[in-house]
Amino acid sequence: MKKYRDKTPQEVMRLVTIEIIQRAIKFSKKKNRTIYISKTSGGKGVNVIQLDPRHIEGREQLEKFLTPVRRHYTLSGLGSPEEPNAINWRKVNLGFGRRSLLVFQVAISFFLKGTPFKNKFYRWMGAHVGKGTEIMQMVWFDHFRPELIFVGDYTLIGAYGRITVHGYEGSGKFRYGLVEIGSHCTLGAGTGMGPIIIKDHVRTLPGTTLSPYLPRIKSGSVVGWNPPTVRTAGEQEEGVK
Repeated sequence: MKKYRDKTPQEVMRLVTIEIIQRAIKFSKKKNRTIYISKTSGGKGVNVIQLDPRHIEGREQLEKFLTPVRRHYTLSGLGSPEEPNAINWRKVNLGFGRRSLLVFQVAISFFLKGTPFKNKFYRWMGAHVGKGTEIMQMVWFDHFRPELIFVGDYTLIGAYGRITVHGYEGSGKFRYGLVEIGSHCTLGAGTGMGPIIIKDHVRTLPGTTLSPYLPRIKSGSVVGWNPPTVRTAGEQEEGVK
């Protein structure tokens, strides 16, 4: 997507959030529901109607809300699917045309090998992929908003990696955020993450799950998966005593 190219993560986050707010306002009026956007994963947040950029007061409130731009936001109040005036959270994010195209593009990307063409393909989808980066087969780039994904130069993302920028929490509530992966990183096969900052020269072991446990990883870190202690039913009962 051309309008997201050559922009900083904060600039892209701002553009995406304004687009989502504008769509939320439209559906809020259409379905007669109150939709809130919050700077945190909890809390009620602000009624999106108050942030309508078409009005002077709304523009001022929107500018205040987006200063500074946060790394993630949460929308709520869309209603559970069975409610008669519920709003589909996917529609609040994007229109039908781009949603359908992104699903198709992601399906194709699964089977592309780690070549320069694959990097161009991801950039066409909206993701920001640096030079010399290799993205192996069956890697999943979130089709929710690929433009929120930033990958540096000469980074390797192993097969079956999962990079997601959003999470649906049920009852018409979802959150979204930025994923920033630095340069010269090596992410082992099956590494999974949500919104996060990964600095340069980070290595992860195969099967590592990063977010939400590690919202930020320092440069030069090596991250692995440590299997949790398994306790039998008898041991658990003894622990209770």
